[in-house]
Amino acid sequence: MKKKQIVVAVAVVAIMGYLYSLPVKGLIKPEATRGNAKAATAPALKPNANINEASVSALAKPNIDATIAREISALEAKLKTAGEADKITLQRQIAKAWDSVTQPAPAAFYYLDIAHKSNAMADWVDAGNRFNTAYKLSSDTSAQGTFVANAVEAFDHATKLQPASLEAKTGLGVAYVNGGAMPMQGIALLLEVVKQDPKNHDALLNLGMFAMKSGQYEKAVDRFKTLIAQKEEIEPYFYLAESYKQLGKKQEAIAAYEKCKDLMGDPVAGQRIDEYIKELKK
Repeated sequence: MKKKQIVVAVAVVAIMGYLYSLPVKGLIKPEATRGNAKAATAPALKPNANINEASVSALAKPNIDATIAREISALEAKLKTAGEADKITLQRQIAKAWDSVTQPAPAAFYYLDIAHKSNAMADWVDAGNRFNTAYKLSSDTSAQGTFVANAVEAFDHATKLQPASLEAKTGLGVAYVNGGAMPMQGIALLLEVVKQDPKNHDALLNLGMFAMKSGQYEKAVDRFKTLIAQKEEIEPYFYLAESYKQLGKKQEAIAAYEKCKDLMGDPVAGQRIDEYIKELKK
């Protein structure tokens, strides 16, 4: 699966999770709570030693194509007996196999192992990006703590190798906010990225999502509209619709939901979005 396809697949999975995590009714916030600049205070996530390469791989295998699962198991068996010279090659093959079925958590651990051996910028970034994505797709807080800690480690190494890298700064900023220990430091990094590159996709998307979480829906709308002006994509449209809904701008929310549904092309997600639209039309 190509990188672009992986990004689209992750966006669809993330939105599907969001759609089914909240009720259709009662999502428009009262006027008194709109525009609240205070971010919700969440306890810092802690790593869990039980979340590792083996555990996440075991959880993921039943959810992927059986043929690919067997291929991964065969590569894992080879890895156990491989000499040091062959291990990185096998680990890359396994990581790419997990990427091909949109399973960022096991891929992340393999990329992290590779990065520890190679200390290459690209490997640290690959590991960090996969861990941030794994966090985004997981609802298990015990696993999220491990994903965040590993993302911070990976992007910390990356920023030391290339301090000017906007991708590494963005990834580190996202991980800091996700972890809850240093959210303002994370936001500052993302704002620094946007100052250097006002159209930076990942920084804008995450700033918009973090603005939503803190009730700053007008700011979120601005971020998502900037992204959509560059390219029409699923996630910005969906979160734009959510932001409009929370602001009570029903017609704008309906239009954004409709566009998101068209871009997704998923009948199951489309039905759920139709429920949201139907509720807004009442």
